Amino acid sequence: MASAKKQVLELARQFFKLSLVDGRLSDDRVAGVLQYIEKHRPVQAVAVLKAYARLVAAEVARGQAVVEHAGLVPSAALDAVSAALSRKYGRPVVWIAKRNDALIAGLRVRVGDDVYESSVAGQLAALGQAV
Repeated sequence: MASAKKQVLELARQFFKLSLVDGRLSDDRVAGVLQYIEKHRPVQAVAVLKAYARLVAAEVARGQAVVEHAGLVPSAALDAVSAALSRKYGRPVVWIAKRNDALIAGLRVRVGDDVYESSVAGQLAALGQAV
């Protein structure tokens, strides 16, 4: 059973590698991989597709900065955040703004698994843990 799961993950990784062009995810390549899978149905196709989808979703998340904010944030500020993160990560990072009134004020930025927070709610939480 473990070897079947290992084979599924390996096949999904191979499909993922085929989806990259110059280290970046290509929409055309992803479409091609999906067409190939549909036409040539590998063993455990659903499991392969789920594993492949997780890899693609993680890669997409690496190129997006989800910027949570409580109040209005000028698009110029969001562009500056995006530019700084693009320099830091060495790849294009686009911003997606999401309103979150629980932050009170400030920002929380998530790129993939990395979280950067400069909000009143975050500072209050840190104070609560220190006491």
